[in-house]
Amino acid sequence: MNHRRHMLIPAAALVVVALYLGMSAATGTLGFPLDDAWIHQTYARNLVRSGHWEFIPGIISSGSTAPLWTLLLAVGYLVRIPYLIWAYLLGVISLVLLAQGGMRLWGQLWPEQCHLAWLAGLAMTVTWPLAWAALSGMETLLFPALGIWILVFFTEYTSDPYAGSPKPAATVTPLTHRWPLATLGILMGLLILTRPDGVVLLLLIAVGLSFVYKSMPQRALSILKLLAVTLLLLTPYLLFNLKSSGHIWPNTFYAKQTEYAASLQPPLLSRLGRVLFFSLGGPETGWRGSSGPQLFLMPGIGFAAWLSLKSDWTRKRVHHLLPLLWAGGHLFLYAWRLPLLYQHGRYLAAALPIWVLYGISGWQWILVHITNPRIRKISTQVAGLSFVMLLLVFSLLGAQAYAQDVAFIEGEMVSTAQWLEKNTAEDAIIATHDIGAIGYFAERPLLDLAGLITPEIIPLLADPNALSEYVISSNADYLVTAPGWTYEEVATADDVLLVYSTEYVWTLSQNTNNMTVYRLPKR
Repeated sequence: MNHRRHMLIPAAALVVVALYLGMSAATGTLGFPLDDAWIHQTYARNLVRSGHWEFIPGIISSGSTAPLWTLLLAVGYLVRIPYLIWAYLLGVISLVLLAQGGMRLWGQLWPEQCHLAWLAGLAMTVTWPLAWAALSGMETLLFPALGIWILVFFTEYTSDPYAGSPKPAATVTPLTHRWPLATLGILMGLLILTRPDGVVLLLLIAVGLSFVYKSMPQRALSILKLLAVTLLLLTPYLLFNLKSSGHIWPNTFYAKQTEYAASLQPPLLSRLGRVLFFSLGGPETGWRGSSGPQLFLMPGIGFAAWLSLKSDWTRKRVHHLLPLLWAGGHLFLYAWRLPLLYQHGRYLAAALPIWVLYGISGWQWILVHITNPRIRKISTQVAGLSFVMLLLVFSLLGAQAYAQDVAFIEGEMVSTAQWLEKNTAEDAIIATHDIGAIGYFAERPLLDLAGLITPEIIPLLADPNALSEYVISSNADYLVTAPGWTYEEVATADDVLLVYSTEYVWTLSQNTNNMTVYRLPKR
């Protein structure tokens, strides 16, 4: 692949960033499209300030499911780079790494199509949910970027399943050649430190290793080496969680599942179907329409999956199937435990790059095998032009969605946090469901009604009445409601006084409530 095509990806990423941030600035503000991004910022800032892992100064807590991302953000505070610039830069780097890893994986899986690897990388860069994630201030894109590179290293390490021992086809770094299993273990540890969902890929890589060696002792030893290195990297984090909360995973891991337990009521197959369809570009509600250009790739994904199965079955390996199994396993995990499609499906983003890779490859196979040269040429031009137009149209729609999401967070969460910082005492205890911006800007003691840093709340999340009673009987000075979370029993209780409301127009236009601050009576 020539140098000019390598430069396509960073150039495209810069264009995407300019479009999204320009659209956001045109609405009057820059920021993050999720309140959760402010949670990471707060942990990162406090880590640099105090040297401790704490959301509220002086109180150590395990409320972050992405400690690696928080540590990367902390570097920005350490070297005094403005937090928005640093978070955007990390996101763009993740986007470029994702696309370049996808190009590398493409060349390994389909060497006969290596001249089209740049097309797959470019499509990843401008696919709007991935671009949105790059500027979200979250770990959403770092996770699939690490996952793609793990697949790259695994494929290189296990290039010849018949040799009795692996023979790397092309070494990415000297480290992967000398200590391949250690490299895989380190990357797997970093992946799980980015999101606990990385356990799915760890299990699949372990299964993949079992196809590499002929003897059972060699298979067992390779898997044990992988797991040992991964666990060595994870042990400090797991012990910290165990000591601070009594669980090996952070509070968020349990709080989200409890809070959204009602989403598990439909049958598992129904949930899996909705999650799969949405990740492929279907709408958030219903079964009609499209929310992304990847829906156009579905026929290609089907053909590529079938060809992958045939190839791996014949050669007794899982090279081509492993990325598909990862995408499918990731979606199954969320369909099983947390089938949420909100926030543009950010929990499902890991599957999107795989769909793009296999969709384009499958379409290429379909078009190449059209026997009539004239029809093949016309079909290729029509398919290519259609996909490019869809990418561009949805890029504009994605930029608009990003700008609207940032404006919402700024108009609701950030403005409320800034009001609290100016109008409440420094020791005032704030009960709130969305702690991100409030924790960052107001820096007040918090009673977290989502259970992320207040674990005793978690058993109450499925019972709104019990949660309201908890707030009323607590020593909180203020209650901050959030859109969709009105806490009416508390808001209408005796001696509870409304003191602030954002009155943000867009929220009201969606027929939901603004963020509102209530002063609670002294107990």
